[in-house]
Amino acid sequence: MLLEKLGEGIRSTIQKIAKSLFVDETMINELLKDIQRVLLQSDVNVKLVYELSKTIKQRVQNEKTTGLTKKEKLINIVYEELAKLLGGESKEFIVPIAKPAKILLVGLYGSGKTTSSAKIAKWFSKMGKKVAIMGLDIHRAAAMEQIIQLVKGTGIKAIIDNTEKDPVKIYRNSADELKKYDVVIIDTAGRDALSRELIDEIIAVKNEVLPDETFLIMSADIGQTAKVQADAFQEHCGITGVVITKMDGTARGGGALSACATTNAPVKFISTGEKIDDFETFESKRFVGRLLGMGDLTALLEKAQNAVSEDQAKNMEARLMKGDFNLIDLYQQMEAMSKMGTLGSLLEMVPGMGQLKLPKEAIQVQEEKLVKWKHAMNSMTRKELENPDIIDTDRMRRIASGSGVDIEDVRTLIKQHRQSKKMVKLLKGDVNPEKILKQLKTKYK
Repeated sequence: MLLEKLGEGIRSTIQKIAKSLFVDETMINELLKDIQRVLLQSDVNVKLVYELSKTIKQRVQNEKTTGLTKKEKLINIVYEELAKLLGGESKEFIVPIAKPAKILLVGLYGSGKTTSSAKIAKWFSKMGKKVAIMGLDIHRAAAMEQIIQLVKGTGIKAIIDNTEKDPVKIYRNSADELKKYDVVIIDTAGRDALSRELIDEIIAVKNEVLPDETFLIMSADIGQTAKVQADAFQEHCGITGVVITKMDGTARGGGALSACATTNAPVKFISTGEKIDDFETFESKRFVGRLLGMGDLTALLEKAQNAVSEDQAKNMEARLMKGDFNLIDLYQQMEAMSKMGTLGSLLEMVPGMGQLKLPKEAIQVQEEKLVKWKHAMNSMTRKELENPDIIDTDRMRRIASGSGVDIEDVRTLIKQHRQSKKMVKLLKGDVNPEKILKQLKTKYK
């Protein structure tokens, strides 16, 4: 989950406000101490934490609470100031009009630059763009092969040259081929530190490429040195945005996010997992909403649209409205869920779910159960998938033996299907799906 410890700390602080009888100076001071502790543990700069605390206290003391209770006003102030700390008003990322639109990636070793090139390419590909990745990392032997493996089966073109050792010449030699694409992502070399040699190479490449965007790829676990790195790359390379990686595996990403917000290097994207689709645009208010347990329906809907095609969605809707629901339908739903991300990451996007403090072990058990169910369904015949009611104990034993799962896992799967089918029957008939969607949109606007 995104910045799990930071989110837990902030939610705990918000709950203290909600449970307090009065909003007095003592309570506000305790609240600010909690916020300071949580942010410092997440590697946010001490000066920024102090300024945030000072601003919150001043706003609470000076602003009137028209239309809101004191508690609601305090929570709203904390929400707004955290959003400012992590980037303020975010600007929508505009896809460059020029063809090909060229995006240059820079960064140090270990930041996830090459993996990010594939994720950014996939993001553009989902928008219907014809995309290519050009590999210019001539120093890391595995970089070119990594690009090939990352884009395999995605429809994204890998443009590489393992013979030439000059990145400028590699780009120049492929200039005509690049014109075939809408967007070209250009992966450059990294170093262990921001050396003069690296700067000179990036400047030479940039002068040749003349990119529309230059993104700094930065790991979330870099901590407070993020500001130094962002400032240095900004000075020498003129970066237009930052992509922060490894947001799923660190509690200290607050340092990278807040540091970038204080420079002229806005965070454009964040990487939230290892899969090529675990990638999203960054919007500070939505991000803080997830930290506070308010969810992020926009991100959830975007993931759902990317996971299921419009034709698949219409076909599923038609079957559900007729009351049809077999194991093939269940399998397709599970496939779509796996494309959207982990169960934990999906739950935090649902309003209110982030506040439930669901045990990690329970979520992990459910995820493991879904994997076992998929194995079991892969061992079923077409007839069994289309008509699960015929699956008796003998068939369960055969399915369990063929898939390597316990017979109890197969039995639980059949039980889950029956429960899902009952739910589908409740939707059958007079229910208007457009009306339901309209109500949901109104509720969460």
